[in-house]
Amino acid sequence: MAPPVDDHDCGWKGYAENLQQQLAEVKTQLDALKKRLFGKSSEKMPPMDREVRRGKQADPEQVQRTRRKNAELRAQKIETEHVEVPVPKSEQSCPKCGGDDFAPLGDGKLSSVTEYVPGYFRKRVFHRQKLRCRCGEHIVTAPVPDKVFDKTQYGPGFMAHLVVAKCCDSMPLYRLEKHFKRLGIPMSRSTMTRLFGRVGEVLSPFAQRILSQIAQCNIVHADETPERTQDRKQNSYIWTFVAGKLIGYKFSSSRSGETPQQVLGGTQGTLVVDMYTGYNAVTGVDGRQRAGCLAHARRKFFNALSTAPEAQVALDLIRDIYVLEHDAKNAGISGGSQHDQMRWEQTLPLMDKLYLWLAEQKALHLPKSNMGTAIRYSMRNWQALTRFVRDTRIPPDNNKSEAALRVVALGRKNFLFVGHEEAGHNLAALYTVVATCEANGVDPLAYLTDVLTRLDSTPAERLDDLLPQNWLPPPV
Repeated sequence: MAPPVDDHDCGWKGYAENLQQQLAEVKTQLDALKKRLFGKSSEKMPPMDREVRRGKQADPEQVQRTRRKNAELRAQKIETEHVEVPVPKSEQSCPKCGGDDFAPLGDGKLSSVTEYVPGYFRKRVFHRQKLRCRCGEHIVTAPVPDKVFDKTQYGPGFMAHLVVAKCCDSMPLYRLEKHFKRLGIPMSRSTMTRLFGRVGEVLSPFAQRILSQIAQCNIVHADETPERTQDRKQNSYIWTFVAGKLIGYKFSSSRSGETPQQVLGGTQGTLVVDMYTGYNAVTGVDGRQRAGCLAHARRKFFNALSTAPEAQVALDLIRDIYVLEHDAKNAGISGGSQHDQMRWEQTLPLMDKLYLWLAEQKALHLPKSNMGTAIRYSMRNWQALTRFVRDTRIPPDNNKSEAALRVVALGRKNFLFVGHEEAGHNLAALYTVVATCEANGVDPLAYLTDVLTRLDSTPAERLDDLLPQNWLPPPV
C-alpha cells in the first residue's frame, strides 16, 4: 500500500518548512565553525598542484636538474674557505714495513661542511680632508658622502635589511630588536620604525608607477584582505593587483570599490577576480570584462563534502580541467593555438558536463546549505567562470593574486597591525617594490641597497630605469 501523500496546505506547514530551512542553515554555520576551531589540519583543502600530480611519478631527470641548479646557486653565493687537514703524526706509521717516511699522494681527499656565519654590522668612519689656503683666509672640507636621508647615521644596506626582513620574511621589528641585542648591538625599535617609514615614503613614487603600469596591462588579477590599523576600530584593507611580473599593493581604509576605481578606472581588458561586488566599479560595459575564479567554486564544494559526498563529482571534474592546464604548460603550448584547441575540444565539454550536473543537483539541496550555496554560486556566475575557455591568456582561477596576499596575511599574523593610515600606505608601497623584485628574479636586498643611494642623483625622467623590472646592478 502506497504511503499517503501530504498535499494539504496550511500555515503550520509553511511555518515548519521555514523552521527546517533555518535549522539547516544554523547547522551548516555550526559545522563550519566547529571545523575551523577544532578541525584537523589534514582536513584543509589540498592544493591543486598536488591534486594534479596525484598518481603520477616524479620525473627523475627533472629532479636531478633541480638538484644541480640548487647546487650551482649555493656554489655562487657561499664563500668557500679551504682548510688543510694534515695526517696526525701518531698515524704516520706503516704496518707493513714499520717505516715513518710518508710522501703526499695527489691532492688529498675532499670533504666539506656548510657553516653559517651570523650577520654583523660594519661602521664606516669617513675622514673628510680639510685644506687651508696658505694665506690663512680660506678653508675647504671634503663633502659628506651620499646618504639616503640627511642627518642619518644609518646606511642604505641597513635600511634595505629592515625592509626585506619585514616585507619578505614578515619579521616584526621588535623581533629584529631582540636579534640585534643578542648580537650585542642594542638597536632602538622606534629608530627602525622611523627608518622603515621614511624608506616607504621615498619609494612610494616607484609603487605608484608600478600600479600605473599594471593598469595598462590587458589581463589583471586583483584581490583584497583585511589589515588592522591601531588607531581605528574598523578594519582597513590591503588590495593587490597583479599583471605578469608586476605586483602592486594599495592600502585603503575601506573595502569599497573606490580602490579598484583608483587603480583600474578607465582601462580596458580582463579583470580576474572573485565575485565581490566592490569590483563592479571597473567591470561593465565601459570597463573591463570580468573573469571568475574556478578555485573559489572548488573551495565551496570542498566545504560541502562532509555533509554532501556527491560534491566529489564537482571536485573531480574541476581537477580534470586543471590536469589539462598542467599538461598544456608541460608541453610548452600555453597561450598558443594548440592550447586554444585543447580548451575548446576538451575543457569546454568538461565545463558543460559540470553545468548539467549542477542543474540536476540544484533541486536536491536546500539553498542555504553548503552544497546549495556551492551550486548556486557556480550557476549564478557561470559566464564569468567560463570566460577562460574562450581566451588562453586568461587562467581558470585567481590564484596569482591570492598568492600575492600570503605575505600580507603572514605579516598580519606576526606584527598584528599597522600603526596608522600613513604607515599602511608606506607598507603597501614597500610590499609593491619588494614583491616586484622577487617576481623578476631580482635580489631585493641588493636592489634596495643600490637604488636608495642613486635616487637623489637620478633625474625624474629616468626613474623608470630604477624600477625592479628594469634595474641593472652596478658594474663591479
